[in-house]
Amino acid sequence: MVVEARVCYFTLVNVNVIVMLLLVSCTKGEDPYRFYTWNVTYGDISPLGVKQQGILINGQFPGPQIESVTNENLIINVFNTLDQPFLISWNGVQQRRNSWQDGVYGTNCGIPPGGNFTYTLQVKDQIGSYFYFPSLAFHKAAGGYGGFRILSRSVIPVPFPPPAADYTILAGDWYNKNHTDLKAILDSGGDLPFPDGLLINGRGANGYIFAVDHGKTYRFRISNVGLTTSINFRIQGHKLVLIEVEGTHTLQNTYDSIDIHLGQSYSVLVTADQPAQDYYIVASTRFTSQVLTTTALVHYSNSAAGTLLSGPLPGGPTTQIDWSVEQARSIRRNLTASGPRPNPQGSYHYGMINITRTIRLASSACIINGKQRYAVNGVSFIPADTPLKLADYFNISGVYSLGSIPDGPGPAGDHAYLQTSVMAADFRGYAEIVFENPEENVQSWHIDGHSFFVVGYDGWGPVDSCKQVYPKSWTAVYMPLDNVGMWNVRSENWARQYLGHQFYLRVFSPSNSWRDEYPIPTNALLCGRAVGRHI
Repeated sequence: MVVEARVCYFTLVNVNVIVMLLLVSCTKGEDPYRFYTWNVTYGDISPLGVKQQGILINGQFPGPQIESVTNENLIINVFNTLDQPFLISWNGVQQRRNSWQDGVYGTNCGIPPGGNFTYTLQVKDQIGSYFYFPSLAFHKAAGGYGGFRILSRSVIPVPFPPPAADYTILAGDWYNKNHTDLKAILDSGGDLPFPDGLLINGRGANGYIFAVDHGKTYRFRISNVGLTTSINFRIQGHKLVLIEVEGTHTLQNTYDSIDIHLGQSYSVLVTADQPAQDYYIVASTRFTSQVLTTTALVHYSNSAAGTLLSGPLPGGPTTQIDWSVEQARSIRRNLTASGPRPNPQGSYHYGMINITRTIRLASSACIINGKQRYAVNGVSFIPADTPLKLADYFNISGVYSLGSIPDGPGPAGDHAYLQTSVMAADFRGYAEIVFENPEENVQSWHIDGHSFFVVGYDGWGPVDSCKQVYPKSWTAVYMPLDNVGMWNVRSENWARQYLGHQFYLRVFSPSNSWRDEYPIPTNALLCGRAVGRHI
């Protein structure tokens, strides 16, 4: 539900024993609120036909869709009935001035079994397609994720006509093993096996149907919520018109299929302009020697049920890197469209940006203490006993040290080391960040709390919070350091992230002002060395 807050002021004036009630004003106050109550439980699921333990939200897998409008406040009360601490993070939601709500290890204590925590989010100055997911342990492998839409305000022009319907597709790889078994494999120093299949909205092949009317146009918001693999997305016999990438309107290029890398979210328009029957929606793995494929269905309302287009599934790219690179280069911002505010999204002139810092982030696979690990600039991240944001607030020494990860490539391979790695950054700086990938696989990186301009391709790319880095290659981005807080920089390959392929960026302002950062929430959970302290 949406509740509009209003603040009304009244004044009582006593003049010659006559009391006059004066209505001074009744004005709009805060932005609207939406309230959610979520119960997190285990439950039996069989998305690929094998019974396993899943993580459900209000009995659902995937979890409930979050619907919101720019600047709204979201109050999400999460009750944890699992037997382990639990957190939810909000992929791509920037948490302006408020990393306290980011829902990752470095900012929040896990919600204890039997406990609850109320997130207070504001989707400030954002639009677009995102998702939420469980961030602790290896819970993401058990579900617990869902879609997250931020719609434009009614007064903001959108560069395409309203679609007939707005559909969310959460696609990604899946394992039949329980998340605890997968975690045990990683803890023992092993690599995950190849996934068992792909899911679309929590279901296997042909398990989900999207209804369309002939002649109408529909919006599909597609997120790759998987653990380890990029996917290619296509709809049999239909063109995909790209309109948005993680909150940025794009030039409306038309594609037969689109690569979506781990953690990324794209929006496309699809017009139901084909003969009335059922058509396959296809998702398949990319850059894998064995290609996994799954399907859903588009059903025309004026067709008989089960009238599928004859012939094989529409093919897509498999291992071709160049194909994906060229497609990525074709994606451009729509510079004349409004963003969350009623003004064009705009661009920068390269030479006019005052770069205050260059950061090179080199990935490496390494063996440390006889176990498989992954590192950034020679440092493989390990959690401390206390969330880093709490250590900052309470001035607890020994939890982490600034500068524990260098700005450039460090020792690689067997010379990498374990550390709770935190990089210092100054508020209102402007960083050039170069992601370097010397390995043979495609990597996907996410930076919480920020968006960035991709400049490693010809011209200006879209504004993202998640970007791929191709094998033996690099991707350069420009990023304003405009959000104070403790922010996770991570690989979206969840096995690599779990085994150290991440660090934290501490964007600091010395002013200690609410203008720059919100105070610690009064309901903040305390754990580790913060237990017993007072907010």
